[in-house]
Amino acid sequence: MHMIFRLWLMLLKARRRPQLDLFGVGSLPMRALLTDIDIAGHINNGMYFSIFDLGRFDLMVRAGSWDAMRRKRWTPVVQAETITFRKSVVFNQRFSVETRIAGMDERSIYFEQRIVADGEVYASALICTRLLGRQGPVSNEEILAELGVEVPAGLDLPEWATRWRESTALPGARKPAPHSWAAGLRR
Repeated sequence: MHMIFRLWLMLLKARRRPQLDLFGVGSLPMRALLTDIDIAGHINNGMYFSIFDLGRFDLMVRAGSWDAMRRKRWTPVVQAETITFRKSVVFNQRFSVETRIAGMDERSIYFEQRIVADGEVYASALICTRLLGRQGPVSNEEILAELGVEVPAGLDLPEWATRWRESTALPGARKPAPHSWAAGLRR
């Protein structure tokens, strides 16, 4: 993450902010910095995912799951993500990163995240995540047991998200994923 100083600052501040329920909504106030914007004067499309990282960490710290993850030496990783843009966030504009768990499947935890300014959604994303331990991926059952939480009734992953994940998934890291574009490229 190239936003390491912002991450450290957020981690320090998150411990002093009100606690959250893991299945609640986290809201992280921010401002678009010079390092966030591109030549067009708005937040660069790639920066949104780094900003969303901060929102997920804020939720995990404030919900108490970050300490449990660190104790177990679990590392969060993103498996897939999709984003939709509506409006541009410009330099120095205040906004918030809104984060919640959208649902779970048999392997992954999905976060819905939004960039909100002046009460309006500017961008919305769905991020598919996993936790990795020393022995590999950690099951959702083990995560929930360690955190001492249950999935709330009605927290069902939207059908479109399931279809999206199935249609975009790459083979697992232990399976081959050959690349074949090179044979068809013009030189």
